[in-house]
Amino acid sequence: MDVHKVAVLGGGSFGTVISNIIAENNFDVYFWMRSEEMTKQINEKRENTQYLPGYKLNKRVIATNDMETAVRDADIIFIAVPSHSFRAVVRLMRHFFPPETMLISATKGIEKGTFLLMSQIMQQEAPRSRVGVLSGPNLAKEIAKKVFTGTVIASEHASVRDTVKTILVSRYFRVYTNDDVFGIELGGSLKNIYAIVAGMAAALGMGFNTNSMLITRSLTEMARFGRELGADPMTFLGLAGVGDLIVTCSTPLSRNYRIGYALAQGKSLDEAAQEVGQVAEGVNTLKQVKEKAEELGVYMPLVTALYRVIFENQSIDNIILSLMEGEHALDVEFAAKDEKKLHHKE
Repeated sequence: MDVHKVAVLGGGSFGTVISNIIAENNFDVYFWMRSEEMTKQINEKRENTQYLPGYKLNKRVIATNDMETAVRDADIIFIAVPSHSFRAVVRLMRHFFPPETMLISATKGIEKGTFLLMSQIMQQEAPRSRVGVLSGPNLAKEIAKKVFTGTVIASEHASVRDTVKTILVSRYFRVYTNDDVFGIELGGSLKNIYAIVAGMAAALGMGFNTNSMLITRSLTEMARFGRELGADPMTFLGLAGVGDLIVTCSTPLSRNYRIGYALAQGKSLDEAAQEVGQVAEGVNTLKQVKEKAEELGVYMPLVTALYRVIFENQSIDNIILSLMEGEHALDVEFAAKDEKKLHHKE
């Protein structure tokens, strides 16, 4: 497919770096955000000083706060807004682009009240569009420094996967493909919860042993929960699963990690959010996953412990206790040989 116009919606750090990569690949990018002041600043100074100061933007990035200008006649639209705004943004733009336009979610989260993922919202609001999901260990500040990075585009449509690879791939940004949209999207949403736990553990002085235990037990919970919802548990072994989990549970560049760190220092949730300065999707996701896990009867001790710490004022020590006293002691619950048996029976 020939791509003549690309739109990126959402003026945060990830939307900024995605816009610039695409522009550096010689595509015109219309970069939408709500703030007229920010659009003026980007167009004049070639810089998003609020989120990525010092990161110079290619001249083919055209900032606008007019939705119709951004998406009219776009061949492909990336949506990188917080999950709580996602449906409203899709509704706002859907009247301005042709039905065959590709819609790509770069948002990691679950809609409050419906437990719908962003791909499902796009399918509801723009049913004729071909949709995809972009996810992976993609810290925007590192991408801005052109640190070698990998991401995953998941879609049921080969044309979507191929198009995203064409416009995003660069010498420092590699794009892998997958067709398990649900698994890729769940991985990107669930890992935010565990990054908060990891931040708490770090603030409490826990070491690398504890962090590795947290990551592997978190991965088990993610795969357990994902399989119950219909995802392939093996998807969680890829970049958008364990890859993203390792990054967000290991560095203060992760907003969710910093939220957890601040909470463990005795700050309130509001104080922690104010300190981080951006939306931390893990807090929004936690309540929904806790409720859904209970509804489905899925054992998720880390999710339960974190919920009790944040929303029921229980001691942070309970999170570590949930690791040491959990009911399940099996190291690896999902093995390739078990999956083969399962498929053979089917």
